[in-house]
Amino acid sequence: MNKIGIRHEDKYNLERRSPLVPEDVNELVQQKVEISIESSDKRIFRDDEFEKAGAKLSDNLDHCDVILGVKEMPANYFLSGKTYVFFSHVIKGQPYNMPMLRNLMEAGSTLIDYEKIEDNRGRRLIFFGRFAGLAGMINTLWAVGRRYQKLGVENPFSQLKQAYHYNSLDEAEADIENVAKQIRKTGLPDAMKPLIIAITGDGNVSQGALEIVQLLNGASITPLQLINRDYPSESPIITVNILPQDYLNHKDGESFDLFYYINRPDQYESSIEKLLPQINVFVNGIYWDERYPKLIKKRWLLEQEKSNTLNLKVIGDITCDVHGSIECTEKATEIEDPVFMYDPSSDQYQMGFSGKGIAVMAVDILPSELPREASDHFSKALKPFIQSIAEADFSVPLSNLDLPDEIKKAIIVHNGTLTEGYEYLSDFLK
Repeated sequence: MNKIGIRHEDKYNLERRSPLVPEDVNELVQQKVEISIESSDKRIFRDDEFEKAGAKLSDNLDHCDVILGVKEMPANYFLSGKTYVFFSHVIKGQPYNMPMLRNLMEAGSTLIDYEKIEDNRGRRLIFFGRFAGLAGMINTLWAVGRRYQKLGVENPFSQLKQAYHYNSLDEAEADIENVAKQIRKTGLPDAMKPLIIAITGDGNVSQGALEIVQLLNGASITPLQLINRDYPSESPIITVNILPQDYLNHKDGESFDLFYYINRPDQYESSIEKLLPQINVFVNGIYWDERYPKLIKKRWLLEQEKSNTLNLKVIGDITCDVHGSIECTEKATEIEDPVFMYDPSSDQYQMGFSGKGIAVMAVDILPSELPREASDHFSKALKPFIQSIAEADFSVPLSNLDLPDEIKKAIIVHNGTLTEGYEYLSDFLK
């Protein structure tokens, strides 16, 4: 039986999540799974909570066979024969994580990536996405209040806090509901009316963001209504959910097909710039890689600014791909310093809310701003697989490895060798 270890997160100061929570650890221990917890003074659940649940407190996890984490583990951390389970962020060939992947392979270790634990339809089974959306939307509305204040516009959103300053999701939602009540009672300042908030995508991230924005009780419109300026004049807040079929057009005029687009994005052209001019707050919740068209280009921002028609005030880039679908996402920001101002005319940015341009919120560990709820949700999804992982003999060839298919397909490296399906990463490792 493999000994399971839960490591102390060390990539970010405010990374407070845990892949398993004490309640679920207790159930696993009762099933004879041996679990050790690396001591941490910042984890949202205290060491003694895990000890009471039956975990063994430890200063390191060298004695464990399987080490669970959340974020990337440092290079030179890996040991031969060990199995590591975490969000590795290597499947796109991310250059900043290639040294880590190379080190893991050289150590002869095994890597299981949560991101690739999927059902037979390719749907992710273990994720924090909804909580990224929840925290990202809370932060974006907070940023709206702060940015408009800097522009000299006092507004109801200025009473909101950044997500991690709330004790719970319920507390944050209650605060947003109070903002909604105030808006219904006194309205928004003329300089903000109507406040048009766009959210892209329909996955877990987007659904989380929509949960929060719906608390404002604004009018919901379609992208076509946005283009035609066809929205109710009496509503101070307008929301629009933008999906790929709303702005991606097949070059031969065929109807939009998501599966075909994913496999042949070169056959599509983007018309999203028809939707952008009226939007004040843009919240990005889509999956993106370099094959796909960008949503907001620096060129477009500069053109809008030069013509004095730039209405965009705040971007909440929840997906946080640097220079990706939001080209002006210049960096992934930290919880302690989450927003920068991007100036299209100089193509420069500065941290904070002051200065010319657009406020960009681009925190890349957003679920850690709601660490208790996010960890609990994640743990409940991961727990059913732990018994099988604890019983597996990772020393045998991959074809003989007795694991659920969902886990087996998420093995990127097995005992130091890239598995079939991930061999393409060797090109990035070079």
